[in-house]
Amino acid sequence: MADPLIVKICGIKTYDMLEVAIAAGADMVGFMHFPRSPRHVSVDELSGLISAARGRIQTCVVLVNPDNSSVAEVAAFGPDWIQLHGPESPHRVEAIRGEAGVEIMKALPIGSAEDVAHVAGFAAVADRVLLDAKPPKGADRPGGLGEAFDWSLLEALDPSVPFMLSGGLTPDNVADAIARVKPLGVDVSSGVERAPGVKDKKLIEAFIRNARAAV
Repeated sequence: MADPLIVKICGIKTYDMLEVAIAAGADMVGFMHFPRSPRHVSVDELSGLISAARGRIQTCVVLVNPDNSSVAEVAAFGPDWIQLHGPESPHRVEAIRGEAGVEIMKALPIGSAEDVAHVAGFAAVADRVLLDAKPPKGADRPGGLGEAFDWSLLEALDPSVPFMLSGGLTPDNVADAIARVKPLGVDVSSGVERAPGVKDKKLIEAFIRNARAAV
């Protein structure tokens, strides 16, 4: 029997939407700690949200190229995961994993066959990899842009490398994505929003329902 699909709702900012994600059956929630994101949550908010979620759903804090003090500060709150969503090298990912004491997910931008070729090196040093759409040149942040990438690029990926899929997923295309790409899990942020950073209860419920039905 296949492992159950992991569904992650990223960019949660409020206790209300945390409760929606839990009630709808998500496996993980992601909190963005990155000031340029419309989904940014402060250190104080992060602490409260992680506490409210503990024991009920897995939590993941998204950091972009963090320094050691940022990693230590966030790790002290006890999230289940830290997601690195910047230009961190495999060596840096390995170092953070050693220091943080929590599981590390590394987001990797995919836009070409060359990008796919780099995935295995990161999979060796992170606890999980998340494959996201490569942002266009000049984008002010590395994710949450609502763009999908060409999933056929992943046909070249070593099938023994498990990964989560992100980038442009919505309630309408998630079933197709799961059928074609067969990921370990799916991660959505802008695809369940009615405005940048504003999550929508019905879209979250529809996304999780459609993802579950596809497996």
